[in-house]
Amino acid sequence: MKSQRIGYIRVSSEEQNTERQLDGVSLDKVFTDKASGGTANRPALEELLAYIREGDTLIVHSMDRLARNLDDLRRIVQELTGRGVRIEFVKEGLAFTGDDSPMATLLLSVMGAFAEFERALIRERQREGIAIAKQKGVYKGRKRSLSGEQVSELVRRAAAGESRTALAKEFGVSRETLYQYLK
Repeated sequence: MKSQRIGYIRVSSEEQNTERQLDGVSLDKVFTDKASGGTANRPALEELLAYIREGDTLIVHSMDRLARNLDDLRRIVQELTGRGVRIEFVKEGLAFTGDDSPMATLLLSVMGAFAEFERALIRERQREGIAIAKQKGVYKGRKRSLSGEQVSELVRRAAAGESRTALAKEFGVSRETLYQYLK
């Protein structure tokens, strides 16, 4: 079986555009998630991990697109390279094969730690901005995912015993969001 060049793309929300990631890179197959990096629910990544084979090359725009944090990054890279998969990070210009030098391992850790640190700074600035907006009375919060009519139907169907997982999927919300509506 011929080895493949497989791309993984992740953006944080449905509205974000995936085109800038891996633009112009020759790929045999692409897996795309539209989910926050902070969530463990990344179906395309799970599909990719089940699909990719020894000899394949995984190409990712940057480390922060693949993993939620440094531990997650190390785990995924070790799992894949242990299965004979080569991983390339375009933005960082780094590749990992499993036969990596101590310097490559250090770079993975340092670059992954910087990505995790950057994400933490962004969240901190976001919290500060929201707190200031709340003090000024201009913060309205996030737009509700479901209309009042949808919430009524959701509550009715959940009370009738329908699977919460199936309902969350049908209504396009996470299970956590579904449980918030059911409170």
